[in-house]
Amino acid sequence: MAQVQRMSRLMVKTLRDDPADAETISHKLLVRAGYVRRTAAGIWSWLPLGKKVLDNISHIVREEMDAIGAQEVLLPALLPKEPYEASDRWEEYGDLLFRLKDRKGADYLLGPTHEEIFTQVVKDQCTSYKDLPVMLYQIQTKYRDEARPRSGVLRGREFQMKDSYSFDTTDEGLEESYQLHRAAYQKIFARLGLDYRIVSAVSGAMGGSASEEFLAPAPAGEDTFADCPNCSYAANTEAVTFALSPVEGAEHGPVEVLDTPDTPTIETLAAHLGVPASATLKNLLVKVDGEIVAVGVPGHRDVDLGKLGEHLAPAEVELVTAEDFEGRPDLVRGYVGPQGLDKVRYIADPRVAPGTAWVTGANKDGKHARNVVAGRDFEVDDHLDVVVVEEGDPCPSCGTGLKLDRAIEIGHIFQLGRKYADTFQLDVLGQQGKPVRVTMGSYGIGVSRAVAALAEQTADGQGLCWPAEVAPADVHVVAAGKALQTELALEVAEKLSAAGARVLVDDRAGVSPGVKFTDAELIGVPKILVAGRRSADGVVELKDRRTGEREELPVAEAIARLTA
Repeated sequence: MAQVQRMSRLMVKTLRDDPADAETISHKLLVRAGYVRRTAAGIWSWLPLGKKVLDNISHIVREEMDAIGAQEVLLPALLPKEPYEASDRWEEYGDLLFRLKDRKGADYLLGPTHEEIFTQVVKDQCTSYKDLPVMLYQIQTKYRDEARPRSGVLRGREFQMKDSYSFDTTDEGLEESYQLHRAAYQKIFARLGLDYRIVSAVSGAMGGSASEEFLAPAPAGEDTFADCPNCSYAANTEAVTFALSPVEGAEHGPVEVLDTPDTPTIETLAAHLGVPASATLKNLLVKVDGEIVAVGVPGHRDVDLGKLGEHLAPAEVELVTAEDFEGRPDLVRGYVGPQGLDKVRYIADPRVAPGTAWVTGANKDGKHARNVVAGRDFEVDDHLDVVVVEEGDPCPSCGTGLKLDRAIEIGHIFQLGRKYADTFQLDVLGQQGKPVRVTMGSYGIGVSRAVAALAEQTADGQGLCWPAEVAPADVHVVAAGKALQTELALEVAEKLSAAGARVLVDDRAGVSPGVKFTDAELIGVPKILVAGRRSADGVVELKDRRTGEREELPVAEAIARLTA
């Protein structure tokens, strides 16, 4: 028998107006419907209704993780510095880490993710190939000191996450564990009722090789992904690549230095010479771990600093400042060209291919150069795809113009390989009696973020509209009147509960039917059952929250339908 939640006793306070600081749908509605309340910037309290949704999502995640043979554990959130120092992530995470000291002055952190600690656990517990493979997971609070926490629970500094890790003795075993998780994630997100895409991704600070993201398309999303309308290709924009295609046989004249006063930008240069920006070569100077590096891209495109950072991770990438030009006569601000940059590493986008000719800086104030040819007049140290992806860029698989969409990252899976096993010397005794280095996978789902993603995708003009398996109740019974209606509503609620339905009943006294109806729409339970004007006849109104369809039914028939 499921429990009946009575709104006369439930701690829920709905709001008529949106919070002043709320911009996204999920932020507005989760606060207005009484699911969450702000405690501090990026820190949220989950109230009874919100906690039920959070627990329902966790339940689905647990069922599907258990189904692939993963074992649940719970590791501490307060972690010592040493394991993260050993993996270099104590520094790599930078300001994202919450760091603290105990009374003895020892350094600790609040865990953003747990690769290091899981590796140590397995090293302690598994000593033979017979102990593997093993998959472990936890659902736990994580911490990241976001510079600008926003959008409610969508981007917080404290959040609920499912992180799991696989440990295998072979690369083939890792691939099998990876595919098991991939399939489990598809089942999880289908059960949650999320519209999602699986896209190629980059690994970032996590390390490893193969990586895919699960993205929920939504205007509030902070990720942009590219989707091909002609084939199955989809990727985070940071993972989209452009093939290097050298230009052969083209004849170009010698380098010609041009007087171009007051043209330090691509726009002013193109206007001065009467050429398209695409004919020019933009050279952006950055510092990589303190060393100045030049990055060349076609003049009509912008450098994606996030993409550049992913390519060069774990090195730190930052823009140069005016002070960095001091003492560097070879670097002329606004007029830098790749020819003659002997002391500077030169990275270029694949579009700057051997044989292509450009108008670019001449490394002299007020001067540019024409017919500067890649491979003839300058060499590229590394070709890296670093431009901001634009709508219509060619699909790497079929060449069709890509479409760009916003999305919320709800899951991420990685084939880590032996990065952390090497760091912590995670070996087991192999079949031949010799040590074998273990290979790992890492797999995450944002549990609290999934609440917000569902709200973003399923809400309508009246409020939240939860999928059945996630909702805080199966049926919202509304007593739309006085004693008779309330008596019938409570009676129906008990019968539904006895039949196994989760029931929320609005039995509040002194609250008008209009307010109750509005709250029912706002709270978003899939079915709304109203004990109203025909209660004396034993007839209730059943409404589908998603479609808005209504019909009047005898009580017995309504109960039978809702519990079928």
